[in-house]
Amino acid sequence: MKRAILTPVVPTASALADLKTWLGIATTRDDAELTDLLQACLETCEAFTGIMPVSATCEEVLPVCAGWQALSAQPVQAITAVAALDLTGTRTTLAPSIYQIDIAPDGVGSVRLGAPDARGRIVVTYTAGLAANWDALPEGLHHGIMRLAAHQYRERDGTAAGPVPPASVAAFWRPWRRVRLA
Repeated sequence: MKRAILTPVVPTASALADLKTWLGIATTRDDAELTDLLQACLETCEAFTGIMPVSATCEEVLPVCAGWQALSAQPVQAITAVAALDLTGTRTTLAPSIYQIDIAPDGVGSVRLGAPDARGRIVVTYTAGLAANWDALPEGLHHGIMRLAAHQYRERDGTAAGPVPPASVAAFWRPWRRVRLA
């Protein structure tokens, strides 16, 4: 499986302002770096919790098989397209009668081809994320992302590598963490 984010989340001006307030920064000199740091912290939040905090449009390449295949990002809000991808990279949009989609109550999105053949792979386009935007993030996730960004900013020149996320951030994210059995 290979997931790509087609519309990455761009931190809002309010998210940047929150981080700058947290850090006590009044200038705009570091805005680009702080914005990049917020985006990296969103990815860390997703890796830790197993959920995509802010909605984004994703595209995932899956092998062709007969069974249900779960999408990697959660919670899935909508599955918008399924296309066949041949060995040359040519995409062919599949008719909805050829595949089935399912979004479980816990946000796990799945796709199944009705009659798998030798198409190669399929590409699934979907929207996933817990909140519609930065300002709609649940407070625990929002505060954890801000704390992690502030921590990473303050430790940027340090040589001691500590755990990521630090315990103070993990405490905010732990209620949102999805447990996975391997």
